[in-house]
Amino acid sequence: MRQTDSAPREVRRVVGRRARRIEDPALLAGRGRFLDDIRIEGVLHAAFLRSPHAHARIAAIDAAAAEALPGVVAVFTAQSLAPALTRARLPMGVPTTQYPETSAPFVLCPAETCFVGEAVALVVAGSRHLAEDGAALVQVEYEPMAAIADCRDAAKSGAPKVRSDAPSNVLVSFRVAYGDCNAVFEHLPAGARIFTEQLWQHRGAAHPMEGRGVIARHDAAEDKLTVWTSTQMSHEVYFAIAEMLGMPETRVRVIAPDVGGGFGSKYQVYPEEIAIPAAARLLGRPVKWVEDRQEHFVSAIQARDQHWNVEIAAGADGRVLGVRGSMIHDQGAYTLLGIYTPQNAAMSLTGPYVVPAYAMEVQVAQTNKVPVTPVRGAGYPEGAFVMERLLDRVAQGFGLDRAEVRRRNLVPAEKMPYEKPMKNRSGSGIVLDSGDYGASQDKVLQAIDYAGFAARQSRAREAGRHIGIGFAHGVKGTGRGPFESGSVRVSPTGRVSVATGALAMGQGLKTALAQVCAEQLGVSIASIDVIAGDTGAVSLGIGGAGSRQTITAGSSVHLASVQVREKALKVAAWTLEVAEQDLELTDGKVRVRGTDRAISLADIAKGLRGAAGHALPDGVALGLEASFMWRTDTLTYSNGFHACEVEVDVETGGVRVQRYVALQDSGRMINPMIIEGQVHGGIVHGLGNALSEFMGFDALGQPTTTTFADYLLMTSTEAPHIELLFQESPTPLNPLGVKGVGESGVIPVVPAVLSAIEDALSPFGVRITRAPVTPVYLLELIEAARAGRAAPECVARSNQETKPGA
Repeated sequence: MRQTDSAPREVRRVVGRRARRIEDPALLAGRGRFLDDIRIEGVLHAAFLRSPHAHARIAAIDAAAAEALPGVVAVFTAQSLAPALTRARLPMGVPTTQYPETSAPFVLCPAETCFVGEAVALVVAGSRHLAEDGAALVQVEYEPMAAIADCRDAAKSGAPKVRSDAPSNVLVSFRVAYGDCNAVFEHLPAGARIFTEQLWQHRGAAHPMEGRGVIARHDAAEDKLTVWTSTQMSHEVYFAIAEMLGMPETRVRVIAPDVGGGFGSKYQVYPEEIAIPAAARLLGRPVKWVEDRQEHFVSAIQARDQHWNVEIAAGADGRVLGVRGSMIHDQGAYTLLGIYTPQNAAMSLTGPYVVPAYAMEVQVAQTNKVPVTPVRGAGYPEGAFVMERLLDRVAQGFGLDRAEVRRRNLVPAEKMPYEKPMKNRSGSGIVLDSGDYGASQDKVLQAIDYAGFAARQSRAREAGRHIGIGFAHGVKGTGRGPFESGSVRVSPTGRVSVATGALAMGQGLKTALAQVCAEQLGVSIASIDVIAGDTGAVSLGIGGAGSRQTITAGSSVHLASVQVREKALKVAAWTLEVAEQDLELTDGKVRVRGTDRAISLADIAKGLRGAAGHALPDGVALGLEASFMWRTDTLTYSNGFHACEVEVDVETGGVRVQRYVALQDSGRMINPMIIEGQVHGGIVHGLGNALSEFMGFDALGQPTTTTFADYLLMTSTEAPHIELLFQESPTPLNPLGVKGVGESGVIPVVPAVLSAIEDALSPFGVRITRAPVTPVYLLELIEAARAGRAAPECVARSNQETKPGA
């Protein structure tokens, strides 16, 4: 008989089980409570007027016609909203002195718009359609200014400024380096060569199923403000609202309801999350705004572009001697959340490989485009893209097997933990803590029958078909600290509540935390209520990003559950007059082993409420509850290896992924079913990045892909069957032994797919140096190769040809 959560047994193992998600019954029955499902009496609706210019001076705003429209309650500009705010710009998303505060965006733009989609005015009306009608009547006199859409142009000396108040278009420059790279490249051993590449990674967007949205309600009697927002970081929104509106934090509450995906697009404080609460407080009425899809295209954050000029030095055996180069990163018009993407990309480039010397010069350039912050992977996919492309070049240049080149350069399992001579942005060392990368590669190559692929490819070519195989490694630093909150409380009814500052956004967080708690308390996960992302439940929290929450929140909930368990055992031992070691927790009771004598957790919780004249055990605090904030500054590194087979139609440029095999090692698995879903999602996300997703802008900064007819997300009809393998290498760096998984699946996808396409087109000598590989781009490469006019994109130099600084 299949065991269920409520079935009694001697030992209950909950962590590691494929438990059904506790989030799903409500979602499947249509009882989900997303932002747009929240109904508040008397709510007003808002619409934003957004700049149609990438760069323009605002000469005048005339809102008279909008204000006269029946049903319009108010029109706010930067000037009229100012009395409700302590400052005009958002607070910097991260503590830094690297760049000026003028890099932060305005709540409403007062004088100079710097990207298409920047909010200029806010119209509040009785309905959304009336608010939009009102916004269309607001007259703005713009004086267009020079706009820059290419980060390479923006970084040039003498380029027009992206913003008049910017000291420079280059926000910041930095260097990531170790070893003596110049000496490596200038004094190559016999047979060694240098391979040079220019690579470009496109600008893309997150596009969660649910867009952004905010509802704010102000209680004038108590001067309390409640804000619901579809966010990945409710506590940061909470602190920002309190600061920007000049309110005590005790009078502000921010709640994240069900969140229909984030992927990084909701991990920052947006101008709308300040403007809507400010309007609600000024008007004394609840105000609601929900982003439409076109707004998401022009006002929600995006990721990349990145342009890399890199070179790799390798010996004749394919072993890497050094990597060096430069990268220009497009930051967009403002900085909402630091420079995490270029930092992570430069720091993670060496991935799972032994690279003796490394140097990367990075410029973060501002452009008149939507601001950039991390989208799923936060720079790690970009770093993996560059390194894996370089290793393919090494294999091609020396005529070596691509898999063998990787195997020879992987950090061996016996050298774990392996410290790289770099520091991450928190200042702690970069240490690959556990894993067997070689074994991961072997398992995947065996599963996809790499040994038999040459014969399959030969038969396909005889039939006029072009198939190829590609693969790539990826490692991801996960569990970014410094903490996440977790509290556990058993109520007198016997139900258990878990509260955390972590954020549930569709990834199964509540189920994972319930499993962690249930294992310690011996209860069913169905008896646990998880509250995530509500600042009224916990005072501190960071939220969901960086594949961090199972590690940080999971560890806090685990340690809090251990404390509750110990307290329950102590009280039960005192009540039942037995030794603690004679007790066990099972099915919500503390039982004397081998007997029917027991006391329920509910009764223990009732006793710990305290009652006049009734004693409590010595040394036991009131309440069957505990809170913990597990702290860490050290990342734990998950890893994966992906391989795929593709077929390329050389007449249309179409690419079809025929097989996709991926191995994921995220340490100890809390719930394998959830991990499978996260890896599947990451792979499909990566396939879109590799083949179709492209956020285009023209030379004037006008977006050219603002609907899903042009920006092509991967759908179920294009997604291949994905075969997953797992390997568990528990980390010693947290009490659960877990590593993050939310972003890991996306990291190796683009280089694996591009490697497979190149392999399929090897008879043409095609070299792919950018993503996505759209059909038009691929046809251009094939046609150029057929015509014999394609310049080699991979430049090899022998040690005799090498010059200093080349």
